[in-house]
Amino acid sequence: MKASLSAFATLAIFATRAAAVAVWGQCGGIGYTGSTTCDAGSTCIKVNDYYFQCQPGSPTTTPGGGTTTSTAPPAGTGCSGSLTKFKYFGVNQSGAEFGNTKIPGVLGTDYTWPSPSSIDYFVSQGFNTFRIPFQQERLSPPATGLTGPFDATYLNGLKTIVNYITNKGAYAIIEPHNFMRYNGAVITSTSDFQTWWKNLANEFNSNSHVIFDIMNEPNGIDAQTVFNLNQAAVNGIRSSGATSQLITVEGTSWTGAWTWTTSGNSQVFGAIKDPNNNIAIQMHQYLDSDGSGTSGTCVSSTIGAERLAAATAWLKANNLKGFLGEIGAGSNPTCISAVYGALCSMQQSGVWIGATWWAAGPWWGTYFTSIEPPSGAAISQILPQALKPFL
Repeated sequence: MKASLSAFATLAIFATRAAAVAVWGQCGGIGYTGSTTCDAGSTCIKVNDYYFQCQPGSPTTTPGGGTTTSTAPPAGTGCSGSLTKFKYFGVNQSGAEFGNTKIPGVLGTDYTWPSPSSIDYFVSQGFNTFRIPFQQERLSPPATGLTGPFDATYLNGLKTIVNYITNKGAYAIIEPHNFMRYNGAVITSTSDFQTWWKNLANEFNSNSHVIFDIMNEPNGIDAQTVFNLNQAAVNGIRSSGATSQLITVEGTSWTGAWTWTTSGNSQVFGAIKDPNNNIAIQMHQYLDSDGSGTSGTCVSSTIGAERLAAATAWLKANNLKGFLGEIGAGSNPTCISAVYGALCSMQQSGVWIGATWWAAGPWWGTYFTSIEPPSGAAISQILPQALKPFL
C-alpha cells in the first residue's frame, strides 16, 4: 500500500497493474470481471481462487506449472504456546514519498516527513522498527542522475527522522519507494544502482540501527533483472563501510509473499550473497481478494497464514530469513483474526525476523489501514487485538 491511497495507487508516473492483460496483471479469480486474455508471451496462471496472474511463458514453462498448492489453514487463530517478540516489529511511517508526480515537490504541500510524536507513541507501546519510504528523485535530482550528488535539504530531512528514531534505540528502515523506476524509466544499470547505494549507505555507515531496504516493490520486471540490481546494491552498501546493518531485498511482482514461488523470485533469490551474512528477504502481503490492500474486506480469517505458507517453506528450504515489510487489513473480526494468524504463523516458523504494518503517517486521514495516532482507523482494534499481542 502506497503514498496517496494504496500500494498500487501511486504509480501514476510508473506502471500500473490495472491492465489485466499485461504481464503480472490480474486475469481471473472469484469476483474478477476484466479480461482473461494475457499479452503474447504470457499465460494466465492461478495463484489462488481469488487471483489469477499473467506470468511470462507458456503453461508448461511458467514456474509453478500453472497451479498452486494450498496449505491447510491453521486450526483457529490462536498461537500454540507462549507468544514471543519479533526482533523487528513496528510500522511504516509514510509521507516523504507522497506526491510522486511532483518532483522535487514542496515540503508540507506535496510531501511530509513522519511526525516525531508518532514515533514516540509507538516506542511507548513497545514497537522498535520504523520503515521510512522516500522518493528517489527528490534525493537524487534527475538533472544529475543516480550517480550525482544528493539534494542536501531532502537528505537532511531523511537523516533527521532516522536519527530521531535510532536515538530512541529503535531501528529505521530506509527505502526508495520507486518500484525499481527512476525518473519515469526502469532502472537498468547495475553499476549506477550500486554507486547510488554505496553513496547513500556512506551517509549512515556508522549507525548500526539503520536498515537498508534496497527498493520498494519492483514490478513488471523479470525476477533475474531485479535480483541482479539487488545484488549490486548489497555489494555497494558493504563497500561503503556499512558492515553491521541489516539489508533487506525485495523481489518482482510487488514482492508479494503469495506470489513468491510463482513469479520467478523463488528461482533466483536463493542465490543472494552478503559478505557480512546479515540479509533478509522482504515480502509484502495484503489480505483482500486481489492482495492489493485497497479493500478492508479480508478473504477469510485464515487467509494471512495461508498466503504466507509457500513463501515460509521457501525461506526454510533456502536457509534464509524473511521480513514482512508491509501488511494491512480492515478493522473487522475476520481481518483481525487473519492478521493475528499471519503473525502467529510467522513466529512459529522460525524464519521470519519481523514485520511492519502499513501504515502510519500524518496525511492518511480516515484510510482504513491508517495506524497514525491518536485516531487512525487501525488504532482501536487492529493495534490491541492483532499487533500488541506480539510485543
